[in-house]
Amino acid sequence: MPLRIVQSKQNPRLKELRKALAHPGPNERGLVGIEGPHLIAEALRAGLHFASLFVAQGSERLLEPLTLPEQIEVLAMPKELLDSALATESPQLMAGLVVPPDWTWAHVLPTAQKSPALLVILAGIQDPGNLGTIIRSAEAFGADGVVCLPGTVNAWNPKAARASAGSVFRLPVLNVREHEALEQLHEAGVRVLATTVHGAQPADLVDLTGAVGLIIGNEGNGVPANLALKADGAVTIPCPGQVESLNAAVAASVLLYESARQRSLKTGASPEMRGGVR
Repeated sequence: MPLRIVQSKQNPRLKELRKALAHPGPNERGLVGIEGPHLIAEALRAGLHFASLFVAQGSERLLEPLTLPEQIEVLAMPKELLDSALATESPQLMAGLVVPPDWTWAHVLPTAQKSPALLVILAGIQDPGNLGTIIRSAEAFGADGVVCLPGTVNAWNPKAARASAGSVFRLPVLNVREHEALEQLHEAGVRVLATTVHGAQPADLVDLTGAVGLIIGNEGNGVPANLALKADGAVTIPCPGQVESLNAAVAASVLLYESARQRSLKTGASPEMRGGVR
């Protein structure tokens, strides 16, 4: 695995990384940028194809535990040069340009061989940390995917990818229009529930064991009224404390846990614990 040494900010691959991180989503070559040794390792484990791998000089040891394809392009450069291309406030020692998974509705909708679908539908989630946390919680609690409606931040935003802790590589995330989402979900028999503070049933009294899609709204305004009217029902999380509403990522996580709890009770199986709070 030969290393190419880069000394210029004008290097074409470094410029491509800088642009990919500044403008999340597949670029002209269908690539996205990711940052940090942890995400690099998670992407490799998920089987993603790397077009280029970047490492700060003096940190080449970080490559040793990684199983890298022989044909991968590895570029080593001064840390200051790599820092200039990265997007996060705490620059990392590694970065990569990768081909993201190509998810479709076939990956998230129920089939005869699968248990009823559990989906999260995001309507205008703007904070990348919230999005990444929701994707991570969705994978943790056995959801089949996340459906992002217009106005939701891109899942390949560097902060969102980092907050997902690698779940963004494994859990299907779709970006679709509202009409398409509702049409596909209803045709597949998925019951769509809007999350609201008032005028909804408490989550523990709602049957979340069937095929269900949970709409999580914008951090400031919640689920848009016109979208809530198109839902099949509404669900809320009772809060006995002096708090009117929960953070979007917290609300999604609580509802996903409640669905997982109900499903495990229905099947009589205890959910397998793979980790803890981290």
